[in-house]
Amino acid sequence: MRKGFYNRGVKKYILKNPPKQAALDTFRAAYQSSLNEQQFQVATAPDGPALVIAGAGSGKTRTLIYRLAWLVHCGVAPESILLLTFTRRAAHEMLKRAAQLLDDRCQRVSGGTFHSVGAAILRRYGKPLGLSSSFTILDRSDAEDVIQLLRGEMGLAEKGKRFPKKGTLSDLFSKVQNKLLTLDEVVEAEYRHFTDQVELIRSLFIRYQKYKTDRHLVDYDDLLVDLYALLSEHEAIRQTLAEQYRHLLVDEYQDTNKIQGEIVRLLGRDGRVMAVGDDAQSIYSFRGADFQNILRFPQSFPGTQVYKLEENYRSTQAVLDLANAVIAESRHQYPKHLFTRKQGGMKPALVRAQDESEQSRFVAQKILELREEGIPLSEIAVLFRSSFHSFDLEIELARCNLPFEKRGGFKLVETAHVKDLMSHLRVLINPSDAVSWNRLLLLIPGIGPRTSQKMIATVQQEGRESLRGFARGAQAESIQRLLEMLSQAEGADSMTGQIERAMEYYLPLMKNRYDDHPKRTKDLEHLLLIAERYRTLSRFLSDLALEPEASVLDVAPTDADQEKLVLSTIHSAKGLEWKAVFILWALDGYFPSIYSFTHEAELDEERRLMYVAVTRAQEQLYLTYPIRVFHRASHAVLTKPSRFIESVPEEILEPWVLSEEG
Repeated sequence: MRKGFYNRGVKKYILKNPPKQAALDTFRAAYQSSLNEQQFQVATAPDGPALVIAGAGSGKTRTLIYRLAWLVHCGVAPESILLLTFTRRAAHEMLKRAAQLLDDRCQRVSGGTFHSVGAAILRRYGKPLGLSSSFTILDRSDAEDVIQLLRGEMGLAEKGKRFPKKGTLSDLFSKVQNKLLTLDEVVEAEYRHFTDQVELIRSLFIRYQKYKTDRHLVDYDDLLVDLYALLSEHEAIRQTLAEQYRHLLVDEYQDTNKIQGEIVRLLGRDGRVMAVGDDAQSIYSFRGADFQNILRFPQSFPGTQVYKLEENYRSTQAVLDLANAVIAESRHQYPKHLFTRKQGGMKPALVRAQDESEQSRFVAQKILELREEGIPLSEIAVLFRSSFHSFDLEIELARCNLPFEKRGGFKLVETAHVKDLMSHLRVLINPSDAVSWNRLLLLIPGIGPRTSQKMIATVQQEGRESLRGFARGAQAESIQRLLEMLSQAEGADSMTGQIERAMEYYLPLMKNRYDDHPKRTKDLEHLLLIAERYRTLSRFLSDLALEPEASVLDVAPTDADQEKLVLSTIHSAKGLEWKAVFILWALDGYFPSIYSFTHEAELDEERRLMYVAVTRAQEQLYLTYPIRVFHRASHAVLTKPSRFIESVPEEILEPWVLSEEG
């Protein structure tokens, strides 16, 4: 080719771009082959406010990933999409999978938690609020340390009247912020035992806020409060952010609190917002989640299109029939009907036991059978409403050499208040138990480790009456009470009488030691219920001391033995699934709690909690309840299955009655 050939006139030939609609149609066809019809409608939804009611096990995350990829494929700039999730890991995983589905453009989508997104926005736009771009974020532990410092400076740690501890104060302050309530409203609703100290708490709260402001510090709650203030009080900044984030996607919307709901409303005011969640799985009001956020979404965003994901990929239809029946009675909901293409499956079993002991024996025996049938222990879960509901079962599992891990609460023998009470009982059986003596003596105000060791040495040489020699000054009355309790417990005419004497002595100490003493009191009351079936205190204490991990050491290891059964509160089980699930204490008064009977909103949340529990099961589901239970606090005798179960059609459940062999 001669040099300068193209210097002369040339003819241009135009290469056409592939037809955009044709490419879109190809992509749409690929979507339709990968998603069910409801998922496809969500993934390809037109612009405008949308609420996606995603039933349990319906492929919510997969659908969101396809939605992200669809927006990017349709030409939306990835940087203009904001994905809000409840964990950074969830956001990272969604963006990673969207990139695998489409291409690396999806990695440029802005994704994170409300807090991480809030931090980024405040560093860039927070100047009108007086925030430095270099502010320091306090984590939960840091915030508690600051509160403790101020508590000490104000002399509140030394006052004769007990003042809330740093963890309780941190929780209280957090609820004031996240629920957009006054401090008085939060104390009245959730911390009534501190009502007489509300002014001191308010003073500490004000000092805490000033301390942070003066030092350019923000805690996790400030990230939301300040973001809300920025969006609501500075319209120009809100508009800038709305233009930056043209599409807003929010995951797990039913778990948002009041202030998060307001942030979504302000960021998504222009209408390109899609919220995904399940009203039937809103169970975290105790953490501040506001059930009304998802119910009010169509009012917050006029013109909202509501979509539903109802095909379940987790459970058998037999399990789903029960779930549908349970939630059908909910007073406030978006009606939906879960279904699956899976065929077969056993009906959920409603198992009636005579008492708690028989309930525990059944669960342990059935778990052993399931393991023999080839279901690994890790594919079996026992779920319960409250952590103390599993205490008796833990003892039975230890007896049967069944290892387990507990989620959403301590094991019975790990709780500090149970250990405290047990130490008082152990010295009755074994006066030489120095460990137990040390634990119970350190509970007495004014007695430290050094004094405790002197007292123990004297007791072991001269007997417990020698403690009277230490009954001087502030400790005199406490030591006298301790000795009287031990004498009364020894003279009690029953083992439960011994425990009751120890509880009467310990409860005031516990109240002084733990801010959440009402919850701990329920644990001890349930422990007393368990003790009623034992004849001797020594056997009771021995069973409590058993640990499954230790008891399986003498058993020849097998693959099954390397697995652990899961014991979990229902709140900690959300989002998880197992082949076989046991729901413990499906007894009216325990589930729902007797305290929720007169509160419509609480009762409705308890129903949603049952729905969440039922929908954790893939193949087998057992609901158990004892029929002879005396509820000490209300003096009521509880005999009926949970009202959430009793009201379902008979053909949905298979009733089981337990009987002794032979």
